[in-house]
Amino acid sequence: MPIDVDAVRADTPGCEVVAHFNSAGSSLPPVCVVDSVVEYLRREALIGGYEIADERHEDLSAVYTAACSLFGGRPDNWAFVESATRAWNAAFSALRFEVGDRVLTTRAEYPSNMGGLLRAGELQGVEIVVVPDDEHGQVDVSALESLLDERTRLVSLMHVPTQGGLVNPVIEVGRLLRDTPILYQVDACQSVGQLPVDVDTIGCDILSFTGRKFLRGPRGTGMVWAGDAALERMANPAGVDGWGSSWDEPMTITPAATARRFEPYEVFFAGKVGLATAMRYAADIGVAEIAARNELLAGRLREALTAIDAVTVRDQGTERCAIVTFTVAGHAPRDIQTLLRGQRINVSIASQMSARLDFPDRGLDEVVRASVHYFNTIDEVDALVAAIERLELP
Repeated sequence: MPIDVDAVRADTPGCEVVAHFNSAGSSLPPVCVVDSVVEYLRREALIGGYEIADERHEDLSAVYTAACSLFGGRPDNWAFVESATRAWNAAFSALRFEVGDRVLTTRAEYPSNMGGLLRAGELQGVEIVVVPDDEHGQVDVSALESLLDERTRLVSLMHVPTQGGLVNPVIEVGRLLRDTPILYQVDACQSVGQLPVDVDTIGCDILSFTGRKFLRGPRGTGMVWAGDAALERMANPAGVDGWGSSWDEPMTITPAATARRFEPYEVFFAGKVGLATAMRYAADIGVAEIAARNELLAGRLREALTAIDAVTVRDQGTERCAIVTFTVAGHAPRDIQTLLRGQRINVSIASQMSARLDFPDRGLDEVVRASVHYFNTIDEVDALVAAIERLELP
């Protein structure tokens, strides 16, 4: 059933204030998400933080079942953390490598993930290998296959990179790795909430995401999933505390058998309730319907921008998503962002700081990143294009 856009916008007060094309950064939450967070905080202020956690135990636990409903897996394989960065690194830091082990990553890798990979190189002697892209700008699956050997322990893949609209072939990579002992870690922070994501369909061992982006949840929320095969090969993650482990002997800390080993005790409890609400909201609308709506909006935006002589759309890949990136000749991306914000149109910037393995070889320093979402309208897309057309072009 098509999305009732008017109803969704009525649920989203921000739509009356701005044309928001920055869901890839932080989306506009629906009223039900805001209300669930505020209600929890108000109650916490009345009875105390530990007390409300006991009182609202079922609501807090709902975040795990909501994740299963949207993304698959069992509740015990999910953990709630503070961000996608925390989620990815919590799982990766629990893996144990030996000198000479290899980890394959791609040119779309995110800087905080790259930091974790390089740390493993420094401390554990892991070799980090960057898989080349194919002619479409997405990960070259054939090249990846040729790099697999007996030393390969992990493949790290961004489902959707932060700096562009391509969708990497995560399912194809999953099929390639399915009958091997190599672990498969997928960062889904830019795909969750805008595209169908299912851990079994992808065939990954580890998956992480944030709540604030296309899922429209609160900031300060994220989740990580680890399958049983991955958990069996993990020890204590960095930052483990008494919530995710047991102190069995004076000099022995044993991680929880489940993914709760990644979850610190002190998290954003109100956000945990809010994230569960956001996931239920997305499930009620339907992720397939969201993806179809986003494809329509992003397609219109790319087509209209491409028709402007001074504009170059920078998205790559054979499959593209709700993120649309572009540059305008004679205009710095940050100047365009500022100009659009003055017209109550929100976009963001992707720079080399987030794309160090990608942008330099493409001759890019920064791009404008406009990310549509299903609450946007055709009129808003056309207004963004019209604002670009009004720029003084060379």
